[in-house]
Amino acid sequence: MTVIVSGMIAADPYQGGATWAVLQYVLGLLQLGHDVYFIEPIKEAAVRPSAATLAESVNARYFTEVATQFGLLGRSALLQQGTQQTHGLSYPQLQQIARKADVLLNISGMLEDPELLSSIPIRAYLDLDPAFNQLWNAVQGIDMRFGGHTHHVTIGQSIGSPECPIPTCGRDWIKTWQPIVLKHWPVAHQLTHPALTTIANWRGYGSIQHDGLHYGQKAHSLRPLLGLPRLTPEKLLLALSIHPGETRDLAALAENGWECVDPATVTDTPERYQQFIQGSWAEFGVAKSGYVHSRCGWFSDRSVCYLASGRPVLAQDTGLARLLPTGEGLLLFESLEEAVAGIAELRCNYPAHAKRARAIAEDYFESDKVLTRLLHSLGAEGS
Repeated sequence: MTVIVSGMIAADPYQGGATWAVLQYVLGLLQLGHDVYFIEPIKEAAVRPSAATLAESVNARYFTEVATQFGLLGRSALLQQGTQQTHGLSYPQLQQIARKADVLLNISGMLEDPELLSSIPIRAYLDLDPAFNQLWNAVQGIDMRFGGHTHHVTIGQSIGSPECPIPTCGRDWIKTWQPIVLKHWPVAHQLTHPALTTIANWRGYGSIQHDGLHYGQKAHSLRPLLGLPRLTPEKLLLALSIHPGETRDLAALAENGWECVDPATVTDTPERYQQFIQGSWAEFGVAKSGYVHSRCGWFSDRSVCYLASGRPVLAQDTGLARLLPTGEGLLLFESLEEAVAGIAELRCNYPAHAKRARAIAEDYFESDKVLTRLLHSLGAEGS
């Protein structure tokens, strides 16, 4: 089939993790033998520097670097919104591709150009931020671009279930796991960061209140855990994007023994992001409090990368216990005490946890399985 994937790689360039999250879909569909194209819409305000043309921009440079590295030249375009200006494939080429396309996977509904959308029979909205997207739409009345799609897909495994209080916005949400292309993520053997690590934004965007619950950010999840380094001999290393104005939190992190590095220096490209993960001992996966309180069943694409690399994951529970095998390779915690116990368990039985981590990635997140199942759920013939 001909499949178009739309998502964000270069609008906020040099974010290695965000790049990989999109690439897994593009590379996974190519591996299945489909004819795959990637289109990224970019607003004029996102072009850097502001006076640059699209072709001269930092965004275009990063886009080209990624496309070249992963063999996507001739299969990708950066499209300035509201225009026919592109970098990569020309707009007439995009029109021709769209006319023959069978499926669009539209991450966050980013592609809105009616000239490109109108002829695609299966147009799937792909929600990678469950709970927040639905709440912004239902509670704050924000147009999250759900309209114009024939199907709605989410990585929130419990959206629409009795366990999850999040509104469905009148949509029937198809559930999918995050895919990973395992040939790009082999088992790692070299340890360069002998610590539990993760990569995070202290605050990603605004929080929201709904029915008496506060759906917040990683800052709200991590604050109750600040004392953790004092309770374990293991090192905890955060590649943490945090504003220097967060002086109280920065001081608390330092006083409690957290090691922090700027992700812009260690995870800015796909290669360095992968090196950081694969060089880690395990992941200490903190979830946004919105994911935790919603029990939406969110699981991070970053954590999947740790698992595939044979690096165990100790993850904050978002309602995962009934959805994934836990206890070996993937451990869950809800409290500070459970986090301490989980770290101790990893130390006692690390080889078994490392082996099981890779097996979970193979069984649940391997791209051939995940994407074949997704295409079937969309009713895509030939999937």
